[in-house]
Amino acid sequence: MASAVSQNSRLVLGTAQHGMHYGIANKTGQPDFHAVESMVAEAWKYGIREFDTAQAYGESESVLGRVLSSLGITRQARVISKLHPGLDHQDPNELGSALEQTLARLGQDRLYGLMLHRENLMDLWDAGISETLQTFVDSGLVEHIGVSVYTPQAAVRTLQRSDIDLIQMPSNIFDRRFEKAGVLREAQRCGKQIYVRSVFLQGLLLMSVDDLPESMRFAIPVMERLADFSRETGFSQKQLALGYVRSVYPAQKVVLGCETLQQVTENLELWSTGLPEKIIAMLPIEFENIDEKILNPSLWTYASDSMKG
Repeated sequence: MASAVSQNSRLVLGTAQHGMHYGIANKTGQPDFHAVESMVAEAWKYGIREFDTAQAYGESESVLGRVLSSLGITRQARVISKLHPGLDHQDPNELGSALEQTLARLGQDRLYGLMLHRENLMDLWDAGISETLQTFVDSGLVEHIGVSVYTPQAAVRTLQRSDIDLIQMPSNIFDRRFEKAGVLREAQRCGKQIYVRSVFLQGLLLMSVDDLPESMRFAIPVMERLADFSRETGFSQKQLALGYVRSVYPAQKVVLGCETLQQVTENLELWSTGLPEKIIAMLPIEFENIDEKILNPSLWTYASDSMKG
């Protein structure tokens, strides 16, 4: 159990699904309060202490705050949230008010991390954003500042900033752009903490070809390859997705979102077992040069704006 808990401490429970209908494979919709409470309790039981949310994730912050209070773990939990991308990020008062509202919804005295929700907001970093965020840190309301990015270029640019501690980025068995760009090596050199999200590519990696919506038919060829690889190796698509990230990112945090208690339990079980090294080595060869239209959910026509980050 000790080893499993140690591995699980690398996991972060994503809560986008808890505040709205999120993910292409989501068939159950937004869970009710008691369902979320059971998921958080199970995650906490097995060593997960960090939670990822955002102001743009519907009711996510409010639900998480109520659940943490109900379970009596508000003070021990580490929460990372993201400023709503629609805010005027050059207005210190607007950002300050938004942070106060987030803290109130979460029942927290301070956030473990506060992130910019869009990488393009880095264009305004030296136009006042950095100073405003630093005042949040200096006042004790925020412990770490971070940015959620979509491209390796933005990640490298962000790593060069000494006043940013956390970087959240997508990566999965289809998307290895950040690995190839040397982002991990640079992050380690700079002493930055990487948070890997989109392990299931918003649920796409878990779907069967037959369940793909009409607007996603362009993904059929690669999804058929994934299904074939799964059958040939005897590992489920979820096992492949989790096992790969667990192996390739041994020192990084991994954000996993869930809609049901069963998903939480299954994810924890599969995470603890991992994949054989032979399978890990085969995946990058099998799934090389995947089209960006598949890798980037912002290009999926089915998705709402809030689901693209």
